[in-house]
Amino acid sequence: MTPKPTRVTNRIRVLRAEAGDMSQARLASRVGVTRQTIIAIEQGRYSPTLETAFRIAHTLGRPLDEVFAYTPEDARPAGETGPTSPG
Repeated sequence: MTPKPTRVTNRIRVLRAEAGDMSQARLASRVGVTRQTIIAIEQGRYSPTLETAFRIAHTLGRPLDEVFAYTPEDARPAGETGPTSPG
């Protein structure tokens, strides 16, 4: 069974580039995880722990909400409406 992709999105790849082309290996080393973990997070295949997310944001010099975003399952695209409830 294939794992479900995470609803946590991120801008790590873009922010690494803005941080002087920081490599995945360098970020991983500074955060205390493996390069494979950074790859999986960047690709949306893995949601980091809260502590790891904060470490990544701190290492990139950005607030957490500039690095990560969460889209709930029931979120609708902007402007899309669903049935209204009575009352």
